[in-house]
Amino acid sequence: MRPAAFITGITGMAVVAGLLLAGEARLGGGTAGEETASAEETVTAAADAAPKAGERATMSDDGAEMIARSVEPTAPPSQAPSDGVAPKPAPQQAETPAGETASPATKKAVELARPMVDNAGILSFGERRLQIAGIVPTPVDRICGPAGRQWPCGMMAKTALRLLLRNRSVSCDLETVEWKETVTTACRLGTEDLGSWLAENGWAEAAVGSPLTAAAEKARQAGKGLYGDDPRRN
Repeated sequence: MRPAAFITGITGMAVVAGLLLAGEARLGGGTAGEETASAEETVTAAADAAPKAGERATMSDDGAEMIARSVEPTAPPSQAPSDGVAPKPAPQQAETPAGETASPATKKAVELARPMVDNAGILSFGERRLQIAGIVPTPVDRICGPAGRQWPCGMMAKTALRLLLRNRSVSCDLETVEWKETVTTACRLGTEDLGSWLAENGWAEAAVGSPLTAAAEKARQAGKGLYGDDPRRN
């Protein structure tokens, strides 16, 4: 065999072996090769995108968005309410000019002993006065009835309330027991609301816009209290 032919054959075998090895390497490590190539392309693209000396740096919107996303911290997933309804913000209390939170004054039931009856609608506790809410106090000097049959209904209304209370303690809704002058509020004798009792029995008229208006009108139509005859003649 000629030397030239021998060398050619050896070379051909080496080429074939190299092709086989290259094919095996591509089949087994194709992903790594692709990642290496991708990294090399990224570096090359970044190098090509770098501005040359004397040129103004520019960047496309897509490029800027990709960079922003790469450095942006991952936000924690938002926790939605289990019922699917967005939570309502907690109500904020009004603040005073000094910056302090203003707490609205609250009323509570306070027991008051030995009430004195000034008229059908006003109770007194020493120098303090308490007007029963929902009604218009009936003056003691009020006169009712037609001419010739008039009677002192104001005094009778006061007496009716006094007989109901009989010096027993009442429970009234107050912000403080140390009020001054006259305060208007609801009062009860046990479970009996005094304003309702006066309106339902016709011993006081309902105040404008009062929920006791219907009860007072019913008493008027029935001729009770102020709207009836002198009870002393019955």
